[in-house]
Amino acid sequence: MKKVYWFILFLIINFGGLVLGSYLMNDGSTSVWYTSINKAPWTPPGWVFGASWTVIMICFSIYLTYLFSLRKSKFVIAVYSVALILNVSWNYIFFNQHLTNIALLTIIGLTLVILYFFISFGDEKLSKMKYLLLPYIIWLCIATSLNGYIVFNN
Repeated sequence: MKKVYWFILFLIINFGGLVLGSYLMNDGSTSVWYTSINKAPWTPPGWVFGASWTVIMICFSIYLTYLFSLRKSKFVIAVYSVALILNVSWNYIFFNQHLTNIALLTIIGLTLVILYFFISFGDEKLSKMKYLLLPYIIWLCIATSLNGYIVFNN
């Protein structure tokens, strides 16, 4: 029952973070600014972003459920909090403020934090669960390349 509680809690927090991030985007991908900048040729269609984030946050919530069931500590909470803040703030920095350079640093930081989860909390008890982070890591690599393209081509 404790894992169900953790899972529901992380679903609420993670999807709540996505909702807050979306709110902070203003018009986001439909804004005049975004539609007029040079984007990477490999930029996926808009629906891919929603589908990807749904899968990512479900997998991340499952991973966090197991992590917090085994290792709930102030340090783990702090690392997770940093990841959440970076994820939400990227939307505001990139889409709302158009600070693409700072957004690139933010998403690189987020990628490093998620990689830290993968490497540091992947011991025996979590060795298989850590692979639930792969969709997140792969998506962050793609998103970083998209952000980087915008930085260097606009």
